[in-house]
Amino acid sequence: MIKLEKQDNLDVLERSVEHLQSRGFDNIKADMEGYETPKSYIKKSTGNPVTPDITATKNGQKYFFDISLKSEKPVMLKSKWLFLDTLSRMKSNRFRIITFRGHYKFTDTLLEELNLGNKQPIKIS
Repeated sequence: MIKLEKQDNLDVLERSVEHLQSRGFDNIKADMEGYETPKSYIKKSTGNPVTPDITATKNGQKYFFDISLKSEKPVMLKSKWLFLDTLSRMKSNRFRIITFRGHYKFTDTLLEELNLGNKQPIKIS
């Protein structure tokens, strides 16, 4: 989710955090009240900050999660995903995408366009 959409979709963020907690993730950081905000990274090419929607650890492995919802600005979302995917590979972390019913096709289309077709999104209904 891009920063402009976060305030409108806090319920989606809450459901995602609950899903991850039930799956055994700990040390969860999310950009919402009651949780620590994940670390932001500066993208050198644009100077814009990029913040994952959720970060968590499981079995000593760090995961970056981004929530995929239909967006008016898919270019910004693509840019964020590529950046987080590259960052996670550089640091031997994991990058996963969380999506919800009604947004599956949009997510799959973006992943194919980015050649990230090997990424299986976490689907929450």
